[in-house]
Amino acid sequence: MNIRAVAVDEAARIAEIIEDCRQLEGPMLPILHRVQEEFGFIPESARQVIAKALNLSRAEVHGVVSFYHDFKDHPAGRHTLKLCRAEACQSMGCESLAEKAKAKLGIDWHETTFDGAVTLEPVFCLGLCAQAPAAMLDGELFARLDEDCLNDIVAEVRA
Repeated sequence: MNIRAVAVDEAARIAEIIEDCRQLEGPMLPILHRVQEEFGFIPESARQVIAKALNLSRAEVHGVVSFYHDFKDHPAGRHTLKLCRAEACQSMGCESLAEKAKAKLGIDWHETTFDGAVTLEPVFCLGLCAQAPAAMLDGELFARLDEDCLNDIVAEVRA
């Protein structure tokens, strides 16, 4: 399949998503969520299409995408590891665990490993303050994170 065919397929799918969600009250967030579910991120090309369909500026759509940390502007890895950096987790040593995770994976925040296996994201509360430090791997929560648990998580995403 050539690049032009992919672009046409992408545009057609985005148009379908917009049409499915247009009647909802406040349709931008549901549209953005569906686009990200479909493509794994919000393609730049989708922002203009969404803006035009909703009679908004592209800046307004960009503002929403950039405001919410879960929206991605580039493809993420097959796994997403989120490490909590809120105060409770900081007090329990999350910063040293974060540095170890970055070193083990060879990446920094918001980056993806060279093999596309994992994206590392900071998050500012997972709601496990009494069990800090905390992490989330692909939606699964980990409480009382320590170096052994971190090593297990990294091994799992690298497998």
